[in-house]
Amino acid sequence: MSHYLDLSSWPRRDQFEFFRKFDKPYFNLCTRVSVTELVRAHRAYPDVSPSLACHYFALRVANEIEPFRYRLRGDQVLVYDVINGGTTVLLPNEAFTLAYFDYNEDFAKFMQGAKAALDEVRAGDGAFRPKHDDDARIHFTILPWVSFTSFSHARNWGREDSVPKIAFGKFTKENDQTFLPISVEVHHALADGLHVGRYLNRFEELLGQAEAYLSSANIGGSPRVQ
Repeated sequence: MSHYLDLSSWPRRDQFEFFRKFDKPYFNLCTRVSVTELVRAHRAYPDVSPSLACHYFALRVANEIEPFRYRLRGDQVLVYDVINGGTTVLLPNEAFTLAYFDYNEDFAKFMQGAKAALDEVRAGDGAFRPKHDDDARIHFTILPWVSFTSFSHARNWGREDSVPKIAFGKFTKENDQTFLPISVEVHHALADGLHVGRYLNRFEELLGQAEAYLSSANIGGSPRVQ
């Protein structure tokens, strides 16, 4: 389901009108967040993918924070009730394709569905089939080889694109802490630094609760004794 935002009562209408006319209306915030609890929980529940867990937390927060569900429709703003996900998947021939999965607030059900989506494309023909006609999603990408400190996305200036884009990098350990680089890119007509800041803070908050989520999806029975 979706509905259009009432622009006449929207406090950000002036900012919307200003930034939507920009040639490059996107801004990117790149930082790192602690995944220490996620790594610790993964040792106890090794069958639960930490990468997919990050996708769940990131998608959950995107559904919680309304501007991440805004999409441009010409001079209007469409608001989706629920947004789903899509991510890059590296293939054995070193090309990549895309996997798409639905959001489910239930962590175990989400993980099951997302894993099935990734397994399906890995076992498929390797064709690259982006869903340009479905913007009720967050676009994710993964660079597990690089602990990046900045990031930018390829853009098609001829096509209206207001989908937030989120990139994850390589886990790095510093003393007893582990960090994940993350890039969040949004359309400035629809969101501000305030919203991205809230997004990142909430994302890190959920990462700090990782054990409770991973235990709910554990398919191997009892936690592994350390």
